[in-house]
Amino acid sequence: MLNTEQCWSALVARDGAADGTFFYGVRTTGVYCRPNCTSRLPKRDNVAFFATTGEAEAAGFRPCKRCRPTEPSAIAHHLAAVEKACRIIRLSETTPSLADLADAVGVSRFHFHRVFKQITGATPRDYARTHRLGRFAETLAAGEPVADAIYAAGYGSSSRAYEAAPAGLGMTPGARRKGGQGESIRYATLETPLGWVLVAATERGICAVELGDEPKGLVSDLEARFPAAAVAADGGALRDWAEQIVRFITAPGQILDLPLDIQGTAFQARVWRALQRIPLGHTASYAELAAALGQPNAVRAVARACASNRLALVVPCHRAVGSDGELRGYRWGVERKRALLAREREALERQRAGGKDAA
Repeated sequence: MLNTEQCWSALVARDGAADGTFFYGVRTTGVYCRPNCTSRLPKRDNVAFFATTGEAEAAGFRPCKRCRPTEPSAIAHHLAAVEKACRIIRLSETTPSLADLADAVGVSRFHFHRVFKQITGATPRDYARTHRLGRFAETLAAGEPVADAIYAAGYGSSSRAYEAAPAGLGMTPGARRKGGQGESIRYATLETPLGWVLVAATERGICAVELGDEPKGLVSDLEARFPAAAVAADGGALRDWAEQIVRFITAPGQILDLPLDIQGTAFQARVWRALQRIPLGHTASYAELAAALGQPNAVRAVARACASNRLALVVPCHRAVGSDGELRGYRWGVERKRALLAREREALERQRAGGKDAA
């Protein structure tokens, strides 16, 4: 069901981002348009909203000749161009140049670079770098020797692979392949309104934030995840980080800006960064996240990346929902997900009320 008030607000703002999400018909003219049509703003009482062009035409409206709502939107065109460029990058052994990518998708070089970054949150070069790192991580996770993984991922030399690894693998390639061998992992556990939380970290930053019913099970899971690492309790600085997370659960509001040791594939890392951009009190569907990454057909892969997240709250995968707004699942329980979203919505309402009072 369309939220007519939100649709009207988007129409008044001529919001280009809303193009394709709904259409509006004007009863006095019998015409239906895109929300960002440049025609004169109609009176609210004369407007009807529709989810599709078919609904608008079934109601007796004809398409506007100015905004041409039956043709692909600019956003759809941009998404298709970026998706094609991402596919070219993924299938290429070497990184294609910006000019070659722009020519391949039929967009000017300057415009392509801007649109690509706007949709995916990364430049084409950064996207190619993280994709290569992802292939490297997946090959290592399959148990391949480090040298074989380096060349399978397309790195010209081992030095380049090791230079790239810390930014996306967390551990060194050898340690990642061997279950954390040579790593020192500290952890702290605290009780929260939603059960217990375990926060674990390497020297580089937080590598796990887990929620559970009791601390013993959380510690056992951590030890099983890193069987070759030295895992020990910590009551110092790590406890301060854990207390920040508990405060966020108790009274959401402040962004959790903590040092992270991301330990996933490059694609997972991109999904997790997209999750961190969802504002407090809001949600995004897996399809919307996939589109934002320039891979609209990767909805299932996005859902798997959300399910693979081991950094609860810091990477807010609880803000990812189904296309119908339903809660599809959560590593730490759907009820915790529902409770977290409810607390965040309440915090957002308090912030808004406080802003109105100040005004």
